[in-house]
Amino acid sequence: MLQLKRTPFHERTSALSQAQNWRRWAGHLVLGSYDLGLDREYWGIRNAAALIDISPLLKYRISGPDAAALLHRVTPRDIHRMSVGQVGYTGWCDEDGKLVDDGTISRLGAEEFRLTSAEPSLRWLEMNAGGMDVRITEESDVLAALSLQGPKSRLVLNGCCSTSLDGLGYFRVASNTLAGCPVEISRTGYTGDLGYEIWLQPADAHAVWDALMAAGHNYGIVPCGILAMDMARVEAGLVMLDVDYTSAHAAWIDGQKSSPYELGLDWSVHLGKEGYFVGREALEREHKTGPAWRMMGVEVDWEGLEKLFVAVGLPPQIPAMAVRGSLPIYSGTTQVGYASTSTWSPVLKKYIALAHLQRPYYEPGTTLSIEVTVEHHRKTAPARVVKLPFYEPEWKKK
Repeated sequence: MLQLKRTPFHERTSALSQAQNWRRWAGHLVLGSYDLGLDREYWGIRNAAALIDISPLLKYRISGPDAAALLHRVTPRDIHRMSVGQVGYTGWCDEDGKLVDDGTISRLGAEEFRLTSAEPSLRWLEMNAGGMDVRITEESDVLAALSLQGPKSRLVLNGCCSTSLDGLGYFRVASNTLAGCPVEISRTGYTGDLGYEIWLQPADAHAVWDALMAAGHNYGIVPCGILAMDMARVEAGLVMLDVDYTSAHAAWIDGQKSSPYELGLDWSVHLGKEGYFVGREALEREHKTGPAWRMMGVEVDWEGLEKLFVAVGLPPQIPAMAVRGSLPIYSGTTQVGYASTSTWSPVLKKYIALAHLQRPYYEPGTTLSIEVTVEHHRKTAPARVVKLPFYEPEWKKK
């Protein structure tokens, strides 16, 4: 029987867990939540600072004279224009322009990059590196990672790092020292709030965790599991592999595949860059015609939802966490799309969903309806199409 791995922070995270609510992530045990509910962890993200173990992320170091050329070839981003110390979000596609996976690329040096992904990508990188002078090293198990998210996250880091984080720009990365340990800190995250990700050696995991918790004590720092982070990433309009889209390498049929344009990631496709990249021709064609589908936000009308429950003598029943499940969306009686993730947004006081909608129903302001279950019966509640993200605090990029 395959045994799940434990992250370098397991001794600390497991000791703090009251709920013992464990989840599986990339072959690792991680906490879904520390508490029996998600309120404290969610509000840690939005009001204070939340510390999240993200070590299971798959990580690859790409180095050598052709490192930039390889990443330029396999992603639609213009890698040659990235400066040292810059981080870029990107997806990567097959030749049909359908998304295989997504992650971040950090330019650590002139010939050195780090790529993160949700699924194993070593074979894909090696297949595209033929004839290139490049080294691809998997660092998934030899590089630990923490995410510190929330409006107080910079204050916490400034309390325990040797170099102030005040000058680190949005989507930038720099070396630092934390609790006497060498780390790299990137101003990135998966919550849509002010936040940082800390990359470190596994041997330093306990020292770094303890220093962050001590420095954050007066700022309300909380350890946070992936379920509260899931609610926050929906508010931020961020997609998740195997939830909001299916990898082109894993899809059974073409209808399960999505292009970057269909996922609203137009800004990450740089058609003006020079040279070939995987999926270029297909993406150029789609850019001219526009996508047949697009992922948008949907806000459920609260009064309309409430009436459905009042009709059977109940208050509205709201799930306590994000729902990763397909919910049909209709225009009249015709299904025109589906929600892939839905959640109650505590900060917005709205029920929201990431929705895949057919053209022309993805235009902002379009009135639709979404399926809800009321006392074991399927009903539809009125909803409205909105732009993403749902929530973006003013301090996120400051």
